[in-house]
Amino acid sequence: MVFRHIVIHMKTITVHVSEPIYREYQEFAKRTDRKTAELIREAMELYRAQRIRQRQTHSLLEHEPADMGKPLKPSRSRADLLEDFFDDRD
Repeated sequence: MVFRHIVIHMKTITVHVSEPIYREYQEFAKRTDRKTAELIREAMELYRAQRIRQRQTHSLLEHEPADMGKPLKPSRSRADLLEDFFDDRD
């Protein structure tokens, strides 16, 4: 059996953060038996997935509908809405 090692190249960076934020990461890392750097990498990947890559999407059809909860007030008929629209355009 041949084992092949996958080598992932990591870029070393310097990030300036406030002491309280870094301390919170350190405490959480200790409680979860992980490394602080691992948590920070995970946070960066989450940001990338939610903010950077999401903005590269060009079509609304690629998004799942969001659940906005129940309506605040009953919806009106289409005719009422059109009447309001055209009445307000004076």
